[in-house]
Amino acid sequence: MIIALISLFLGTEAMAQSQTEDIQTAGDSIVVSTMESDSIVADSIYRNIINSPIMAIDSSAVASPKPKKIWKPDATTATWLALVIPGGGQIYNRKYWKLPIVYGGFVGCMYAYNWNGQMYKDYRQAYLDIMDSDPNTDSYKDFFRPGFNFEANKEYLKSVFKKRKDRYRRWRDLSIFATIGVYALSVIDAYVDAQLANFDISDDINLSIEPQVIPGKDYLHENNYYGLNCHITF
Repeated sequence: MIIALISLFLGTEAMAQSQTEDIQTAGDSIVVSTMESDSIVADSIYRNIINSPIMAIDSSAVASPKPKKIWKPDATTATWLALVIPGGGQIYNRKYWKLPIVYGGFVGCMYAYNWNGQMYKDYRQAYLDIMDSDPNTDSYKDFFRPGFNFEANKEYLKSVFKKRKDRYRRWRDLSIFATIGVYALSVIDAYVDAQLANFDISDDINLSIEPQVIPGKDYLHENNYYGLNCHITF
């Protein structure tokens, strides 16, 4: 009887263990099946997104950009253009903001030349008229108000007209030299600007000044010399 009970108990335990293993196996199978199904769905969604026309990647868009060309003006060309055409060198160097300065200088010099030249002509003619003995040549009277006594101040007026004639002639001549100076400066500026258009201004260019001790080289000068050492790196 006892043996029969023990056999029954062992059989029941084995059956329960077998059912538990079957349940675990079924659960694992369900989990694996679910994971495979999710993987298949995710892969399908990814393929649909990649192949869609909205998400298509343009190869030209991701291509490396072309290097931008750097403008390098030629100094000789800039100089010749500045010599032939005032302001032509600045236009060639693409420094358009300098054109008002160049043309403003020319306009100012030409205005000074015309104004001083006209004043010189007027005072020169007045001086010639006051110096001669012809009463019909009296252009100098236009510089004064009516009723002015010319005869009492004639000698003084001669010196005044002579000084002003010479002054305006000198200023007229200076206006010519100023015009030539503006022209020369525009040519020099075009040349220098073209030469320094691509000048290196990186951090490697520096200037350092530090104290320096120079030892004496002979018996007569045994003491050291002290000074400054200038070091330029470029």
